[in-house]
Amino acid sequence: MPVPPGSESAGDRRGLSARLARWRDRLGPPRSYWLTRFVLLRLLGLVYFFAFVSLATQLLPLIGSHGLLPAAAFLSRIEGYFGSRTDGFLQFPSLFWIDTSDPFLVAMAWSGVALSLLVLSGFANSILLFILWALYMSFVNIGQDWYGYGWEIQLLETGFLAMFLCPLVDPRPFPRRPPPAPVVWLFRWLAFRIMLGAGLIKIRGDPCWRDLTCLYYHYETQPIPNPLSRYLHFMPKWFHRGGALWNHVCELIAPWFGFGPRLARHVAGFLMVTFQCILILSGNLSFLNYLTIVPMLACFDDSLLRRLLPRRLVARAERAAAAAEESPAHQAVVGVLVLVVALLSYYPVLNLMSSHQAMNTSFNRLSLVNTYGAFGSVGKERHEIVFEGTDDAAITDATRWREYEFRCKPGDPLRRPCIIAPYQPRIDWQIWFAAMSVPERYPWTVHLIWKLLHNDPGALSLLANDPFPGSPPRFIRARYYLYQFAPPGDPGGAYWKRTLLGTWLPALSVDDPRLRRFLTAYGWLPRDASSGTP
Repeated sequence: MPVPPGSESAGDRRGLSARLARWRDRLGPPRSYWLTRFVLLRLLGLVYFFAFVSLATQLLPLIGSHGLLPAAAFLSRIEGYFGSRTDGFLQFPSLFWIDTSDPFLVAMAWSGVALSLLVLSGFANSILLFILWALYMSFVNIGQDWYGYGWEIQLLETGFLAMFLCPLVDPRPFPRRPPPAPVVWLFRWLAFRIMLGAGLIKIRGDPCWRDLTCLYYHYETQPIPNPLSRYLHFMPKWFHRGGALWNHVCELIAPWFGFGPRLARHVAGFLMVTFQCILILSGNLSFLNYLTIVPMLACFDDSLLRRLLPRRLVARAERAAAAAEESPAHQAVVGVLVLVVALLSYYPVLNLMSSHQAMNTSFNRLSLVNTYGAFGSVGKERHEIVFEGTDDAAITDATRWREYEFRCKPGDPLRRPCIIAPYQPRIDWQIWFAAMSVPERYPWTVHLIWKLLHNDPGALSLLANDPFPGSPPRFIRARYYLYQFAPPGDPGGAYWKRTLLGTWLPALSVDDPRLRRFLTAYGWLPRDASSGTP
């Protein structure tokens, strides 16, 4: 006989309460992100640290007043093109419209290093993170070729979101304000776009990702291989095909579960983070993989992290959570942020859906919500440019040439591949791109030759050696080689074997009229100059 509504016994109600309690125990404690915020911000501080250290230690030779691509000249061209400094600023927002002097550039770069160390050590608030974001954006927007990589805008978007994860002023690792859950979801949305964008650009971009053969070549042809890359390159083909398939699982499938229930999120986060760790071990991709892990940490909540982190840290997080107070003003600001990100996501989502998907593109001047991707095509051969100099007065068949070595890119076949990431030697990366093109597309390479012909200390600081420590060379040329990994255990001890393909730039001297005309056309040499470094 049906029981009328409202006539359940007290025992039935107790039984229902007990069942609900058991379900709550199985699900774990309510979602909390105190430890998530702590770990995420520490890793972001580490990324900022290496980004600013890479900047501060290479800044002047690259974009200083006597650099290969001076920032002051770049901003002057921007002002002339757009008609005024104001319009130029609106297109390329940067603090350095105020001052591009070398002391100011250096001071701002080392300020970024110092502030990033504060975040790394556990102190962060919205003001501090805003300063770091504004500083780094200012450098990216004047960095020209040296700062045209996808991880620059990715760091800007990540740093911007991090501002809203913290209180405005309170810098303590566990402040009074709880982490806003909507911002955690925005980090998951960022991780989703990064991974899915990388997966889709591969499937659409290069047939070798579809037939699972890209890793036959990738370890050898990637920008800067490391020692492990060589061993991975000689693994069996089944290993490479399995690795390509695993890439698709982590980039095309796992990101969708980052929005799922707790267990699914944790598994997705684990797959994506471990995938980035594998990339860290197999190459030197700057700070990209460390940066990509940052939003992936939002897949984990305190129910998992409390089991992995030290007890003392967990206890501090629990005490902070017990005393936490919500801020209505902060909640309102986060609500506006969610709306802004939703509106700005329109074009990135269209791009992800497009068969003509663009890679690593920003759709607004502040790089707030971007589209990402990596290795949409994989080179099948590795070409390298090798700069050589001689102090002979004339070039003959007997001329002895000495090679310039870059910090990490392949050069001397006997030199062991380096480990340098998350630091980025930016000229090494640009030389990798230049080797796939012609000198006209990379005019700064000619400027580099001019500086090396004068033993310019700044230019030499970007390299690993100085073949002419006493006096500068008389001639410099650039040769073009095919590089291939030498098998492990090579009897000659070589890490690479190389085959000369030809000349990339002919031998040039300081009094070569071709060199002087070229430098004058780009404004690197005054029209009436007869000697000296520009």
